Amino acid sequence: METGTKPWTIYVIHHSHTDVGYTERQEKIKQYHVDFIRQALHIFREIQAGRRPEWNGFKWVCETFWPIEAFLEKAAEQEKLEFAEAVRRGDIGLSGTYLNMSELVGKDLLEAMINRVRTYGESIGMPVKSAMTADITGFSWGYGEVLLNAGIQNLITCIHTHHSMYPLWKKQQPFWWEMPNGERLLTWNGEHYVFGNDLGLIPGIGGSYTIKDEFDTTKGITFEIAEARIPRYLERLRADGYPFPFAPVMMSGLPTDNSSPNAQLMDFVNQWNSKHSEKIKIVPCTLDEFFDAVRGHAEQHPDDIPVFRGDWPDWWTDGVGSTPKHVQVFREAQRVHRKVKQLDPNGEIVTAEAMRAMEYELTLFAEHTWGYHSSVTEPWNPFVQELGVRKEAFAANASTLAHRALYDILEHKGDALLAPDRPMRFKLHNPNPFAQEDVAHLIMEGWHYDLIKDGFEARVDGSGEVYPAQLRVAPRGVIVSIPVTLQPGEEKILMIHPVQNGQVKTAYTTDYVGSDRMMDIDVSHVEKTFHFTSTYLETPFVRMEWKKGDGITSWIDKRTGAEMLRSDRNHHAFSPVYDITRASSVKDMYEVRRKMGRNRKGADAIVSTGVLTSAEVIAQGDVYGTVQLTFEVAGCSHYSLLVTAYTDRPRVDVAVRMHKDSIWDPENLYISLPFGGPIMDGEQELWMDKMDSLARPRKDQLPGSLADYYCIGEGVAYVGSQGGVSIAMPDTPLIQLGKLEHGFRLLNGDEKLEQDPGHLYSWAMNNYWETNFTATLGGFYEFRYFVAWGEALNKPESAMTTCGSMNAGILAWRSK
Repeated sequence: METGTKPWTIYVIHHSHTDVGYTERQEKIKQYHVDFIRQALHIFREIQAGRRPEWNGFKWVCETFWPIEAFLEKAAEQEKLEFAEAVRRGDIGLSGTYLNMSELVGKDLLEAMINRVRTYGESIGMPVKSAMTADITGFSWGYGEVLLNAGIQNLITCIHTHHSMYPLWKKQQPFWWEMPNGERLLTWNGEHYVFGNDLGLIPGIGGSYTIKDEFDTTKGITFEIAEARIPRYLERLRADGYPFPFAPVMMSGLPTDNSSPNAQLMDFVNQWNSKHSEKIKIVPCTLDEFFDAVRGHAEQHPDDIPVFRGDWPDWWTDGVGSTPKHVQVFREAQRVHRKVKQLDPNGEIVTAEAMRAMEYELTLFAEHTWGYHSSVTEPWNPFVQELGVRKEAFAANASTLAHRALYDILEHKGDALLAPDRPMRFKLHNPNPFAQEDVAHLIMEGWHYDLIKDGFEARVDGSGEVYPAQLRVAPRGVIVSIPVTLQPGEEKILMIHPVQNGQVKTAYTTDYVGSDRMMDIDVSHVEKTFHFTSTYLETPFVRMEWKKGDGITSWIDKRTGAEMLRSDRNHHAFSPVYDITRASSVKDMYEVRRKMGRNRKGADAIVSTGVLTSAEVIAQGDVYGTVQLTFEVAGCSHYSLLVTAYTDRPRVDVAVRMHKDSIWDPENLYISLPFGGPIMDGEQELWMDKMDSLARPRKDQLPGSLADYYCIGEGVAYVGSQGGVSIAMPDTPLIQLGKLEHGFRLLNGDEKLEQDPGHLYSWAMNNYWETNFTATLGGFYEFRYFVAWGEALNKPESAMTTCGSMNAGILAWRSK
């Protein structure tokens, strides 16, 4: 029988969209969801007792595990038994998601949270096989791998197309999402999570948010409107070539996020089925029941479900740019979380309870909600302020718990705490599964300066091997920087010994610093391995030049003579690019943002590029030298680069420091990273880390998906057969490849993308969203970027490992 002659089945998935902190305080939302489960249990008690036979067939799906976890903490034993039994009966469905996450979440953290779901399902004899997400608009490629590794075989999404779009050029489209290792996750790219409400599944609750037609729905949807809308929708599916005799729709019990179960659904279902079931039958179901139907159809019609491979960029990932300071704190805490797991894999020092608490705080910050819904329109509102602080507190709490755990481990490993006459003895350790070739920064208190200011040596304890080292005075202390190489799991103990260097200070015949203490003579001809001046720096590995007004105009690999900056760049290296879209009035702050659509700026955005105004040599030594470049740029009272080049390796660190002005109008700040130019054997390819899965933007991603910007993990790398460039980005996870100008956006697979040069920028911050982003970005920031290059980085794996190694740094602590 052809699809067109089969009766339709609408599978209704009744759930509550979990949105933490957008409409209420987080603990109130948790209270709501615990009560929603209790309301669902009451409905099933009424059905089981025979008091409400008309509710037979009612189903409830727990969209995320966070409410279940909260319910289990508060529930009486009888309630826990009732819930588990309802799951086993198939009346309540589980979902293999802890919360609806942003792409900030790392693989280790996601695995830990999904394991909570899996463990509970197994404990009641109901392994979790299916997952759903609502609202969020994409997933790092590694997300799918985590689900599959946890035994989850199916995923259904309910993408919200506000400032976003679904992939594959169409909705209600199933596909096999293929992972890097070739495994496949059955995925259904569905409608919005209140689409069922707009179809009219609960009379009086619904509207025209997802369906625009001639009906006035200001007072809700009548049965008659549903009778018009439902057949129209299914006819439209058929006209579009939809091959399935069924379709899933999500719905909420109330016209809001975080809404309760509503048994009135069954009133509508019974009325509809008694009248229309021969042509269109409506069936409430769980996720597993729906996917049983999908898999049954796939067995008979395998060609109806295509295979797509690659990353699924999240349009809403740009939210991380609205709280850049707290994202920076979160990302460092997440790295420390990984170190804790590496250093104490069996939980011998850090308790399971402490790990769960740390992971909970990390997860609540990485959840997709960025603030209260009126953050932009009434930023002074105490409730807006409170919800904003609460969101940010999750990052701070995670940082506290992560570092507490790390310090407990280091104390167990012999960390020497403050005491008189403590030796300058340090232990260096590499807990990673890869070798680390980096610079260890050994921190000591300020009173040690007098001991080593006239000279010191860094020696390996035991062998006496001497390492090159450089001293820097820091606030309330001193830092000794030492280049080291550590193999996986290797430890070294270094001692700092004061020595008299025997050098007598006098005048030199080759002194190019004048009596005015200024060095402005070209000394490039002088036999010296490195030079740091006001117009260039040079080491055996790199020569960088900058020009007043322009900025960094050249970055040459000294070993090959190749210019590392692309010749077709629009902006020089690490130059700031700022844009602002002016609102006509305070009342227009919402509307000017809404009209941006999938642009993140208005058509009349004012764009400015930073202008280099001064350069100053900050430090020169045996290990590194540092130059400060200061720019003028709109939107910032201060913007400078601390450029540090190392004398023993092809690496440059850039710290971007800024004092951002407080501005209410929507704005963006980008930092130009114009690497990846042509090399001898052709173009280098750009690779990125997406939850530990490596992908090439615009190549290894779903067709019809976002191609402008991406949220990355450790960093990005340009890789070619002769070598590569690794750009580690520990603080700012957003990169921009699409054009910075307002215009029609190109989706992946669009032929016009082949002519798009894909200039790389770090998208440091934005406040463009009209509801729940932070209204102002004002404040002080420092964002770090670590750039390494060479022939060893000719594979994406080695290039990205280098990013991870630079972000992790060398773990060092005072030793007894």
